[in-house]
Amino acid sequence: MAAGTSNYWEDLRKQARQLENELDLKLVSFSKLCTSYSHSSARDGGRDSSDTTPLLNGSSQDRMFETMAIEIEQLLARLTGVNDKMAEYTNSAGVPSLNAALMHTLQRHRDILQDYTHEFHKTKANFMAIRERENLMGSVRKDIESYKSGSGVNNRRTELFLKEHDHLRNSDRLIEETISYYNKLPQSQRMGISRWRIQRPVVWCFWVSHSGTVITSTDRAVLSHPSVPQGREHYSMLSGYGEGRHGLP
Repeated sequence: MAAGTSNYWEDLRKQARQLENELDLKLVSFSKLCTSYSHSSARDGGRDSSDTTPLLNGSSQDRMFETMAIEIEQLLARLTGVNDKMAEYTNSAGVPSLNAALMHTLQRHRDILQDYTHEFHKTKANFMAIRERENLMGSVRKDIESYKSGSGVNNRRTELFLKEHDHLRNSDRLIEETISYYNKLPQSQRMGISRWRIQRPVVWCFWVSHSGTVITSTDRAVLSHPSVPQGREHYSMLSGYGEGRHGLP
């Protein structure tokens, strides 16, 4: 093998070893970055739930991740170029293609490149998965805190809504019972009650005192009249009928 060709080959081997050393250091740092991010994420899971920041130094770690990933990709590209030149050299004219030493050296550098490439992509994928999971957990924590902060107001609104709903149901039931009882009255009693109606479409409500006095209301709103709840223990709804008739104030 000529001296010039030998020097060229040795120069390529030197470049390959230098790039491999740089890649080895970069990949170690890259792996440590991913590990520290993972540990920070695990510790973050036990923080007080009021802290909704995904990571205290998440932004700086993300920037470091992007920077180191670019540097490693560039080194891998350069090492790939050197390996390609070494392969071309072994196939060029004047170089013994069956030289076992050259082929063994080339294969070893190719294996190293393949291992570094695989390690880089694996570490990068792990980092991305951890970051995505942490962002998702941060979003869930924010939703939980938002729900907790608004739960007091929401519970109060729900309670008021349920109370109003019960009032409406009770009013509807009372009106239905009143109409049903009124329809069962003899015609003569209906005519007597109807003399006290206000001439407009209304729903009649009747309260009968224990002494037999009928108190009539011509409006559904009278159910909330203070006179009815205050004296309700002295009245029974349409439980009897007397001769006296008085309009509810």
